[in-house]
Amino acid sequence: MRVDFNLYLITDRRQLPAGLPLVDAMRAACEGGVRAVQLRERDLPAADLFPLALELRALTRRYGARLLINDRIDVALAAEADGVHLGAHSLPAAAARRILGPEPLIGVSTHRLEEITEASRGGADFVTFGPVYFTPSKAAHGKPAGLDLLRSACGISPLPVFALGGISPERVEPVMSAGAGGVALISAILAQPDPAAAARIFTSLLEKGDGSTIRKI
Repeated sequence: MRVDFNLYLITDRRQLPAGLPLVDAMRAACEGGVRAVQLRERDLPAADLFPLALELRALTRRYGARLLINDRIDVALAAEADGVHLGAHSLPAAAARRILGPEPLIGVSTHRLEEITEASRGGADFVTFGPVYFTPSKAAHGKPAGLDLLRSACGISPLPVFALGGISPERVEPVMSAGAGGVALISAILAQPDPAAAARIFTSLLEKGDGSTIRKI
């Protein structure tokens, strides 16, 4: 199975606890069980993003985790990442697939049902869909989609759908019950005092498939 993970951690160094370097936070997250990472530091120029991608490539390899690069196909290829994640202003999935070839993973951010269909036709491997719940980082996308629209998205999608936006431990069971193939998140792990412990909570919930181990981070 090409998409062999159900927890997708997206980086944002601005949400880290004060003084914690991004690579250290990602190391802790991988120790907690994260096996798929999207490097998404959109404000960094390629000259700064590339060495960071190399560090995360070495780190994710040690843990057997996937590394995808947001938008920058050139950086993904140069760093030998596992693939790319495309947003609204990226190349279409079909164009990215022509450049990358058949092997690398392609994820696509979606907010409407028709975008899921387009991503699938373009050769994407999975999509994120949201925001399902309110989250400040996705406020520009308007009103949260909610569980009903997530359920519709999962119902029409031939690809795994990762629920994104405001995902907390308490919300894992509802989004998975709606048909999600996994969860994508940032602050619920990276903004926590102990990213490894936070990651363990999510990996445990996703492995068990229920909310029995939910506790406060």
